[in-house]
Amino acid sequence: MTEDNESRASIKHEGHYKAMAVCWFLGLGSLVAWNSMLTIGDYYYNLFPASYHPSRVLTLVYQPFALITMVTLAYHEAKLNTRKRNLIGYALFFLGTLMLIVVDLATSGRGAIGPYIGICACVGAFGVADAHVQGGMVGDLSFMHPEFIQSFFAGLAASGALTSGMRLMTKAAFEKYHNGLRKGAMMFLAISTLIEFLCILLYAIYFPRLPIVKYYRSKAASEGSKTVSADLAAAGIQTQADIEVSNDTKILPTRLSTKQLFMQNIDYALDLFLIYVLTLSIFPGFIFENTGKHQLGTWYPLVLVAMYNVLDLISRYIPLVKCLKIESRKGLMITILSRFLFVPAYYFTGKYGDQGWMILLTSVLGLTNGYLTVCVMTVAPKGYKGPEQNALGNILVLCLLCGIFAGVSLDWLWLIGKSKF
Repeated sequence: MTEDNESRASIKHEGHYKAMAVCWFLGLGSLVAWNSMLTIGDYYYNLFPASYHPSRVLTLVYQPFALITMVTLAYHEAKLNTRKRNLIGYALFFLGTLMLIVVDLATSGRGAIGPYIGICACVGAFGVADAHVQGGMVGDLSFMHPEFIQSFFAGLAASGALTSGMRLMTKAAFEKYHNGLRKGAMMFLAISTLIEFLCILLYAIYFPRLPIVKYYRSKAASEGSKTVSADLAAAGIQTQADIEVSNDTKILPTRLSTKQLFMQNIDYALDLFLIYVLTLSIFPGFIFENTGKHQLGTWYPLVLVAMYNVLDLISRYIPLVKCLKIESRKGLMITILSRFLFVPAYYFTGKYGDQGWMILLTSVLGLTNGYLTVCVMTVAPKGYKGPEQNALGNILVLCLLCGIFAGVSLDWLWLIGKSKF
């Protein structure tokens, strides 16, 4: 019996760091396509008339597709095949980024209304893909080790830092060449397409076969989760529920309803909503259109986006230091509400401040965004069974997307009073 317990304990930890690395890369793939779109915003502002407001319009197109899809998937999460859900999401990201390249090549980089609509269609596909992947992955990782979900969210932030760093390098490399902006943008999209293809391979073949992943999914299945069956089958494991399904010899454990989970965690749901309402009401629209002209010239918005993304990434590792992690519900709410001081701070800095203050402010915005997101997402699932943690993960992602949608809608208020509104 002791040997059996030791064997289970060994399996529970085998492949831990490999799983963390895969989760990080899958997080990278979940947002690299969208972050590439944001980071090459200067290309689209050069390609299309300023009255098209590319950064604001594309964000506003993206969010309804993500939100409506996420509402539907969250409602049916207990019956969904998580494996198919995530693979569909990554496949849509892959096809969407590939189509962006095709649209640009087919139109020879012309900025007419037709290509703009084509780009918007691809962005809508990104929204659908985001709802599939983020909800599916967060739900899946919520019943595993907390470091997995932290790694996934760090990967999300890394996609922004990676694309920002590459954008600065490609701008420096191609700036003096003919069509240099376009060449840099196409390089971005090509790299994003490759990353999405690798994510499909990693999730479909490598991730489900890691011993620690099989352990947590088997545990979730024993607690009544139906969403992990296909992933366990891909790893060559038949669940007890599958064996006994024809005999009806076992009654699966009951779980809290989605409504009960939401009511018990309404403060965490509100936390995520408020974090992203504030962040997306400022970033990226305000950064590209309301910061004025400074010494950095066309580099200015790129530097701001890069600073936000780098600090957002760094901050997602801070909660790994236990003494620096906020776990108090009241402490999280107070900290999140205090972030709304960014609104007057950005208004007065944009109107009267110089570029140094704006860079500092944007860095702190990214720092608080990433840190608070990881704190909420790692603390909330504690104490629940596997199926409940999966459902709660979907609920929290839905609230996060609601916050993003509200934020990008409120972002348009910055244009009131401008002559081009």
